[in-house]
Amino acid sequence: MYFALILTFDALAALPFAKLRAENRALRFASIKIFEILLTVALSLFFIVLCPKLQVQNFAWLPYVYHPEIGVGYIFLANLIASGSKFLFLMPQLKGLTTGFDWQLFKRMARYSLPMVVIGFAGIINEMLDRALLKYLLPYDTVTNLAQLGIYSACYKLSILMTLFIQAFRYAAEPFFFSYAKKDNAKIVYARVLHYFSIFCVFIFLLVTLYLDFFKYFIGEEFRAGLHVVPILLLANLFLGIYVNLSIWYKLSDRTLMGACVSLFGAGLTIVLNIYWIPEFGYTGSAYATLACYASMAALSYGLGQKFYRVDYDVKSVLGYLILGIGLYFASVQLQPLLRWQVGCLSSMLMLLYLLITLLFERRRFAAQR
Repeated sequence: MYFALILTFDALAALPFAKLRAENRALRFASIKIFEILLTVALSLFFIVLCPKLQVQNFAWLPYVYHPEIGVGYIFLANLIASGSKFLFLMPQLKGLTTGFDWQLFKRMARYSLPMVVIGFAGIINEMLDRALLKYLLPYDTVTNLAQLGIYSACYKLSILMTLFIQAFRYAAEPFFFSYAKKDNAKIVYARVLHYFSIFCVFIFLLVTLYLDFFKYFIGEEFRAGLHVVPILLLANLFLGIYVNLSIWYKLSDRTLMGACVSLFGAGLTIVLNIYWIPEFGYTGSAYATLACYASMAALSYGLGQKFYRVDYDVKSVLGYLILGIGLYFASVQLQPLLRWQVGCLSSMLMLLYLLITLLFERRRFAAQR
């Protein structure tokens, strides 16, 4: 019942959130999202941590709000209260909602959105399947398999900076792409968006990989054996971000069914590569499978986009920054043991080099555009 109500409130909130995005009301959108997260965390801590301690002191009001037998169910209750509160804050966005049912509009919506369900399902496979398969396909006993899964999952979290940026970009970019589509210079702007998106994503890649000796302290010492997969996962998420940019072709040309085919191809590749690579390479195989999946999806989406909704992306500059970022990372790996500098000195020099090269090339670009 908790889960059903949570999903109901989340579904009802989807339309008001879409309206806020379309109206570019980012502050209200973000404020409600953050409020929901903070309320969930606060209520979880209240029920799971604070209430058991207060129970010892026999507060008269406590039995009305806390029953120990519910246990972990309070986590779900906290989510339910937060989802319901979120919907209440979004109710002003529902003003002007009319009654009645438009079959023609429904058919158009279904034709466009049903393939998007497939895209979302395939996305979940690409995101989560590796962790589901690791505990079964690793060639060890159950306890060791779960320990390996824990290492992989902990190291996966170190790519969170890239994931957060891509998620924030997706929230802002999709309504922008749709609202800008009818303007004469739309495709020029889309190409520039990908260009600068790539520059910033490479910056995040270098920030985490060059300073991995600092970021590693965000996970426990027993999980740091898997730090070598962090650059692979960061690069994989970078390609995911490029794919998000490139995927506008099927959204703006109403070819969501073809977009679903691209996503299914990626999901199939994820399944096959994980099945073959996990027994051979362990969780490193899963990381490479994720990279191969997102890179292939980006390449396929680019090829189809050039046919059905051509945008003249500056492919050379995007690949150039990618190669530059990867090259600087490998330079740090090779030079650090030889130079034996203090941790961070070489990283800072290489990061500064990336920023200087970027500034030099972008100044030339601005000058050429004038």
